[in-house]
Amino acid sequence: MTALEAVAVHLPPRLEPIEDVGARIGLTPRQLRLFRRFHGLDQVRLDPDGTLLDLLDAAVRALPELRGNEHRIRYLLHARNTPVAVPYPLNPLHQLRERFGLTNAEAFTVTQQACAASLLAVDLAGRLLADDGDPTALALVVAGEKTFTRDAQLLPETTIFAEAATACLVSADGPHDRVLSYTVRQRPEFYGRPAEDPELMLRYQREYQPTMIETIHAALDQAGLELSDLALLLPHNVNQASWRLICQQLGHPVERVVLGNVASVGHSFAADAFVNLHTATTGGTLRPGDHYLIAAAGVGATFAAMVLQH
Repeated sequence: MTALEAVAVHLPPRLEPIEDVGARIGLTPRQLRLFRRFHGLDQVRLDPDGTLLDLLDAAVRALPELRGNEHRIRYLLHARNTPVAVPYPLNPLHQLRERFGLTNAEAFTVTQQACAASLLAVDLAGRLLADDGDPTALALVVAGEKTFTRDAQLLPETTIFAEAATACLVSADGPHDRVLSYTVRQRPEFYGRPAEDPELMLRYQREYQPTMIETIHAALDQAGLELSDLALLLPHNVNQASWRLICQQLGHPVERVVLGNVASVGHSFAADAFVNLHTATTGGTLRPGDHYLIAAAGVGATFAAMVLQH
């Protein structure tokens, strides 16, 4: 059964108020009021002088469990929202493999599911390791991206993106943080550029909550659990308002949702899942044996949920 062996997070030291970001990318005062007062955004983590390689490198260096296990890494996956992140022929993932001596690892990117790509990467890593034949083999899943264009910084009326990064060791089997279920709902009718198509964005916003709720229930059913069995729900950090509405419709206490990183970190693309898991584990809100659910949605549109046992 796929398991998370260790998780590390890198938060760039620069915290930028959303008003400063808004001034740079041309947001109106009304848009900024919406983000702050309704969506609960405050600051975002950014590293304006660093590259994508710098970002991922810092996350991997924060993972001490990798030291001495480099030879066990069979797969290096980058869970990414943006299909193209650097100009050709640069390849930061291959540079990362060389820098950390992951000579036995096959390196590739997992994309096309936007901000839900990290859950796909964990599931894919587990399945590859299960077929590998070596019970000691591991996969390293990294996530994190640069806000290098206006589109990469902003999802209109919804969120402002940040630049946190994460690194996660995955095994085919393990004693803790075991994956009990993984479900996906894809809605390709929402594929497009919502920043330039307000009607598309409006339709997506209308369907977002019911589809996310359906996906969460499907993951719980697959795991043989009820919503009340969850110690925590770990959301993607798109905003607070959408998750409060989802909790209201689910009948789930919002106090059992990790929402603090929305204001203090921002929405870090596919890295949110592990940012929030790291917060839950280091903060002591997850105890051994607890069940928790990670949920994410990616514009395009993909909805995903994964149930794990700590």
